[in-house]
Amino acid sequence: MATAPSIGDRDAAFSPPGAARHLLRRAARPDSQGVISHVDPASAGWDWVTVTVYKLTPGQVVTRDADDQERLVLVLEGYASVSAGGLALDRVGSRTSVFDGPSAPVLLVAPGDAITLTAMTDAMVVVAAAPGGPVSLTKYLPPDDILKEARGEGNTARRIHHLMDPQMEAGRLIAFEVFTPGGNWSSYPPHKHDTENPPVEARLEEYYFYRFAKPQGFGFQRVYTPDRSLDEAMAVTDCDVVLVPVGYHPFGAPAGYDAYYLNIMAGPNRAWYFTIDPDHAWLMNWSPSAPVAESTSAGLPDGHR
Repeated sequence: MATAPSIGDRDAAFSPPGAARHLLRRAARPDSQGVISHVDPASAGWDWVTVTVYKLTPGQVVTRDADDQERLVLVLEGYASVSAGGLALDRVGSRTSVFDGPSAPVLLVAPGDAITLTAMTDAMVVVAAAPGGPVSLTKYLPPDDILKEARGEGNTARRIHHLMDPQMEAGRLIAFEVFTPGGNWSSYPPHKHDTENPPVEARLEEYYFYRFAKPQGFGFQRVYTPDRSLDEAMAVTDCDVVLVPVGYHPFGAPAGYDAYYLNIMAGPNRAWYFTIDPDHAWLMNWSPSAPVAESTSAGLPDGHR
């Protein structure tokens, strides 16, 4: 499997100068297995999260042997047949583009279950993994079972798909899809979750995978710690990855460029507690404990990839 180059010692990796080169990962052309991006603890310099992104052609097969990792299989675009544990799913998928409207379906795979996936069409597939937690199960969630949340208002309005939120039964992994209209901000106000101090804050590594509704689209992500020992701003483009090992991490989509990102998180405990940057806490206009369900397609980007 293709892997990103090692970045060596963790302290060196996430300390300026040059931190942005390690937090921002550009996609590659598909290798022989269809891999365009791979991040694991060895290449990221962290402890929990592994994510592989595949860009597959019809008939291409992905296999993952059984191991001690919990995994999420997410068919972001296109359709595939998937088997894992005792499940055999003939047609997994919900859309041609992430901007089509429905949520991605979710397949949670318990540690000890192998995976076989065969692309039925051109497909973008993500397999995320983390060490197994206290819950161990394999289950499939169709798009209709996924909560769609309308979060924020005005220039912070965005749409969230709760693929695998902390209230859903799983061992370690947390996952969301976020749609940010051009001109708006998300992961906002800036917040962090790098300290294990429940129920105030949880230590969670976070992974962002980006798509843009227009191929020339771009956005900006900042990752910074309270003491500014890490403070990097990055320009992200289609299929880029940003790693958030520590710190606050807001994202902005320039006018005209509707953005999508997939968030994958994991840490020592499966809880989503975070701390808002006190300088920007006055901008908080949504409640993490009371998500507002969105029942229509309002706010969806109009353009398709």
